[in-house]
Amino acid sequence: MSGVNLRVAFLLLASLLAGCAAAQTGSAGASPAFARAARLKRGINASEWFAQVYDKRGYKQEHFQAWTTAEDIALIKSMGFDHVRLSVNPQPMFTEREPNKIPAEYLGYLDAAVKMILDHGLAVVIDLHPESDLKARLTKDDDFVEQFADFWRTLAAHYSTWDADRVFLEILNEPEFTDRYRWLGVQAKLAAAIREGAPALTIIAAGARWSDDDDLVFQEPLHDSNVIYNFHFYEPRIFTHQGATWGAYYWHWLRGVRYPSSPESVERVAPLVPDEVNRLQVIRYGRDRWDASRIEAEMKQAEEWARRRGVPLVCNEFGVYRDYSDPQDRAAWLHDVRAALERNGIGWTMWDYSGSFGVVSKKDGKAVADEGVLRALGMK
Repeated sequence: MSGVNLRVAFLLLASLLAGCAAAQTGSAGASPAFARAARLKRGINASEWFAQVYDKRGYKQEHFQAWTTAEDIALIKSMGFDHVRLSVNPQPMFTEREPNKIPAEYLGYLDAAVKMILDHGLAVVIDLHPESDLKARLTKDDDFVEQFADFWRTLAAHYSTWDADRVFLEILNEPEFTDRYRWLGVQAKLAAAIREGAPALTIIAAGARWSDDDDLVFQEPLHDSNVIYNFHFYEPRIFTHQGATWGAYYWHWLRGVRYPSSPESVERVAPLVPDEVNRLQVIRYGRDRWDASRIEAEMKQAEEWARRRGVPLVCNEFGVYRDYSDPQDRAAWLHDVRAALERNGIGWTMWDYSGSFGVVSKKDGKAVADEGVLRALGMK
């Protein structure tokens, strides 16, 4: 090939590559995901309303109408939150082998809750938040994945005409997939079904194992530009989940775990844990010296992942179980996590409104705000 022809071929190739890059940039630029992510800057999770319902009323009308009221939503708005992540367990409205037949009455209760949130000027994330047994089926049962995709397609179609700037659809809360590669495929299948049902709504996606940040950075973006990615942050769980009776068994032994951590601060706590292996985890927590800079390092990794891929990112769960944590330590951890998220341009949603991690306590049906938590969150 002559020098002239070589230069012509080079120029054509460069032009082609530039055109491809421009097309990709134009596609990403046309997506509303970044603009809509700006509506998810400071939020709160509404738990135990349409998911995690363990009281005797169960998933019934009287519970839906009494657990979270218009007064609660007005209080959330007045505190300065801009969105609510609404946990929705799909199981009470899932019909085996006929998942596209969602009971109209039940859907009406959910519609009323979503409308109430929107009517108060808040955005709402409809977060599919099933129990572990449903998530376990997704890890191994391809037929069930197809059923769940059909369910999502139908639910998404139902909300497809709602306010696209303020209604978000979250694929699955905290997937319990040890096989990250399978989750890549399952999430892509579910996202495609949602997109078929709701072409304009923004989807929220996550990593494989409980939506942790280390699984976020394994994730690769979906072939859909209208997606916001999310992770959950509860590190270190020795502090945030001390005294909890779910998750790791040894957590229930923990009392008086302090934050920030130091070798000295765990000297009285470690002996409370009978098993030596678990006791070592407590000792390591002290020696790891968890503090604001350690949390910042975690957030930075998530921010860099999103920036390199050109996608919007939120953290839509973080919090501290309040029954056994020192209130000042809890507030300090919440402050450090919130501040690190904001420094890295990551919107956040605290867990939760009135549950065991709550920003309020319910006393005689009245919500009483935790002023220390509000200050930690930079809220009113």
